[in-house]
Parts: sequence; structure tokens; C-alpha cells
Amino acid sequence: MGGLWWWVRAGSAREITDACAEVEVVTDPGAVRRAEADASLEEVDLAALPADSVLAGLRARRDAQRGRPGFGALVGRERVYLRMPFRDDAAGGPPDPVDYLLELGPDGRWIRQVELAPDGGLRMSADDWPINPPFDLYDPELAGLEIDARTFEDSWRRARPAPGEDG
Repeated sequence: MGGLWWWVRAGSAREITDACAEVEVVTDPGAVRRAEADASLEEVDLAALPADSVLAGLRARRDAQRGRPGFGALVGRERVYLRMPFRDDAAGGPPDPVDYLLELGPDGRWIRQVELAPDGGLRMSADDWPINPPFDLYDPELAGLEIDARTFEDSWRRARPAPGEDG
């Protein structure tokens, strides 16, 4: 899968996600073993990031988020529900704007989704997606998209299964 990888020295995994936007701390033992075998993996100290590094940019982004309404409001929850508008003017995108209702787990990963439509929409689960990068639950923009669980569940019940879904 894509993404950028580093060995980051810090006091804790939480310290890294608190300090840098859009990062995930990988703790899976298999992934850690593979990373340990990669001699090219850059090692950095969170307290002394090179000024022109990608991580320094992600730290600056997190610093800009801090203090904004909604910052970190979704962190630490068992489930998070969002209404995400999708607007794609590029060729091949949906012809009309589409809204998605998302159910996210505590790690920010997508669990279930409803694509809203006048006929009730389509429902899908994470099993439908080969790649499931986490959402940054610290992002204050996401807090403004939050909906309640009942809204999601009502839409889920009304939606029909996407092709290939069991229901």
C-alpha cells in the first residue's frame, strides 16, 4: 500500500498522533517486523523533526488545527458517524453531488457506509474496500460533519445492499 513510513522516536503512540496530522502509528507485529527489516526506513525524533520534512509539515498542520472548534472532539470514541459530501467535477465522477453517511471505528477506519439517494441509497461495509486508510479524528473539519447514530442506522435500514453485499 502507499503512504510514507518512518521510525519515530516519541514518548508514546498517542504523542505522535497528537502532534502530527493525518498519521497512523502502526503497531501490528507483522508490519513492525517488515519495517525492522527495511534498512532504508528513516528514523526521526518527534522532538527534533527536520524543518523541511514531510513530518514537520504534518506537525505544522496539526498545530494549525489546535484551538479550532471541534479539534480532537471525535478522538477516543468507540463509534463516529459522519455525513460526508462528495463533489467530483472530474470526468468519471458522479454526475450529481452525493452524500455519504459513514460509520468509523475508534481508529478512524471506515466500518459501514450509506450512499444517499432518493430511493434510499446503497449500503456497503468495509469488506467492499481493499484499502481502508483511517480518517484523522483530530481534524476539526470532521467534527462539523458529525451526525448521530440513529440518523445513520435509520438510513442503513432503508438502504439496499450494494451489489455483492449480503445485506
